[in-house]
Amino acid sequence: MSVLTTDLKPILRLFLAERRRSLLLGAALSAATVTAGIALLGLSGWFITATSLAGLSAAAAVTFDIFAPSAGIRLLAIVRTAARYGERLATHDATLGVLAALRERLFRGFAEPGAARALLHRPARLLFRLTADIDALDALYLRILVPAAVAIGAALAASVVLGLMHPLFGLCFGLFLAGAGLGLPLIAGRAARVHARRRAFGIEALRSRTIDLVAGQTDLLMAGRLAAQTSAIAAADGYAARADDRLNRVETGLTFGFGLVSTLLLAGSLLAVAALAETKAITAPVAALGLLVAFAAVEPFAALRRGALELGRTLLAARRIAPRLAIVAASQPLAAPSPGYAFSLTEVSAFHENSAVPALEGVDLVLKQGERLAVIGSSGAGKSSLLALLSGELPARTGTIAATTATLLTQRTELFEDSLRGNLVLANPDASEARLFEALAAAGLLADIEAMRRGIDTRLGEGGLGLSGGQSRRLALARLFLRDTPLWLLDEPTEGLDGVTARDVLSRLSTMAAGRSLLIATHIRREAAIADRIAVIEGGRISEVSRRGEAAFEKALDRLRPD
Repeated sequence: MSVLTTDLKPILRLFLAERRRSLLLGAALSAATVTAGIALLGLSGWFITATSLAGLSAAAAVTFDIFAPSAGIRLLAIVRTAARYGERLATHDATLGVLAALRERLFRGFAEPGAARALLHRPARLLFRLTADIDALDALYLRILVPAAVAIGAALAASVVLGLMHPLFGLCFGLFLAGAGLGLPLIAGRAARVHARRRAFGIEALRSRTIDLVAGQTDLLMAGRLAAQTSAIAAADGYAARADDRLNRVETGLTFGFGLVSTLLLAGSLLAVAALAETKAITAPVAALGLLVAFAAVEPFAALRRGALELGRTLLAARRIAPRLAIVAASQPLAAPSPGYAFSLTEVSAFHENSAVPALEGVDLVLKQGERLAVIGSSGAGKSSLLALLSGELPARTGTIAATTATLLTQRTELFEDSLRGNLVLANPDASEARLFEALAAAGLLADIEAMRRGIDTRLGEGGLGLSGGQSRRLALARLFLRDTPLWLLDEPTEGLDGVTARDVLSRLSTMAAGRSLLIATHIRREAAIADRIAVIEGGRISEVSRRGEAAFEKALDRLRPD
């Protein structure tokens, strides 16, 4: 019950919010299909039997009405065909629409502050949420909810029809069919749940380890871990195969159980209608109708077999996805700083997600408009956390923070498999052609792009393949220039570049930053040298702030890695 309320409730709420009418229409059409099928089979059996008996007597043959039953059979056949077609359209359209909405909601969740960093740390696992887990949820509606509702409806309908022949017959049939028809899938679902989860974990491990092998085969070969990685892949494959074998055994047992229940019901129904016919309570044609209705009512429960096997995988997917479906309150923009300041921090403390150790603690720091501040410190001291705080990616737990609109240039250049133009306009979708070329020229990349055959429409490969490291960094710099914000936050902007390229990038950045405020997180001397002040951060606290011309400023520069 706790799983249903905690994990499935937000999923079901989203299902109904997105495609309520389509989902209900699909369920209604599915019920109409099954009902028409039961009625068609029962009426056909009654008609055939009644026609045979009428042929035994000339008087009965003359008076027997063949037109109404045959018209009813044709009508039911048409209704069943049309309802089946409509049900397929409605249920699949509704399911695909809901899954698209789920993916959109997850994409929006990945766009929340801090999510990109988590995605970078665990890309395979989180991306599986968008593929395998979302795909697993299509079983919730198509193979669990709709078949269960239709099967219960079929049991009720059959129970009513058979109850008209004899109340006890209808009651016993309905109770036994509903109890056994739902009980067997529930038992099988509970038995298959663990194995379905193991299969999902095994397939996920198999995929991620295969991706690691393909993407990192050079590193694995150099480290002598290639054989170990292939062994890990084989182990994941074996783990998933064993889970598949267990699921197949559960399915075999469930199939046998349904066969046994069907046999018992049909045998019991045959004895019941025979006894009723012998006592003249019903006629032979009605007995044939009752037997075939009982036979047709069992069929919808067989559709629950696949849903029972998918239940564990579906619940696992719901548990993984449900926490990310909560509507995240729109983050409030940072308060505006006092006139003449780019930002001000007063006794600010901040924590990374799921961390008990503060990333920043008791930070007091201000930056005036047009001023340049370098933040230095050892790795893990809190430099990047300070940038994340000012860019809105890391919320402050205590203290007050006020900052103007900022643009963050991360240490890593993120480029996409798109054209150069497409990568540029991410920074400013409304930028004109002239503005794009101005930014490229300011970054020192225009000449390189004009030398390309397709110019700015040249397509890049995955991760910006096709550009050198220096060109990639200049493209990121051009994106920064397209963001017309008064505060730029730079995280080691020239890390990994050779000295000549780094100095050129810094010179261009310094020129374009005229009139703007800069906050530079760095451990390189050349980057801190363009600052007006240097702040030393240690263990998440600002331990020292010095200004250009002071001895402490030069001392801080001497602590940094030379150019």
